[in-house]
Amino acid sequence: MTDAIRILVDADACPVKDEIYRVAWRHEVAVKVVSNSRLHIPEHPLIERIVVSDGFDAADDWIAEAANPKSIVVTADILLADRALKAGASVLGPNGKAFTMASIGPAIATRAIMADLRAGMDGRTGGPPPFSKADRSQFLQALDAALVRIKRG
Repeated sequence: MTDAIRILVDADACPVKDEIYRVAWRHEVAVKVVSNSRLHIPEHPLIERIVVSDGFDAADDWIAEAANPKSIVVTADILLADRALKAGASVLGPNGKAFTMASIGPAIATRAIMADLRAGMDGRTGGPPPFSKADRSQFLQALDAALVRIKRG
């Protein structure tokens, strides 16, 4: 286990990568940007691009294996959030909502119900609400608070 605090980003569809970089620079915390394809990242010694195979859940597997109590995992993937929590990591959704051991069970159950509903609708759903400035602001505050909490031990 590494003693260094770091942010692990499920990056392929993450809408808050730029916000993560800004907060990481301010706190001088390393960021691992994990994706199935080569994404553009800033040239900075704290930011590392991790490109995994395009295999099913390859990015999730890498993140789950790297997660530990000194990690903050940023993901919208509920099943990855569950795995990261079990590894002791703090987990944030891109909207700033924290996944916790108390909230993950209901989130997994809701995910399963929604998958069943979508299957019955032949895939005709409205999708998630648009990502807003308020979501970005809430994420910035949540990430900053999570880093402060981990630094304080």
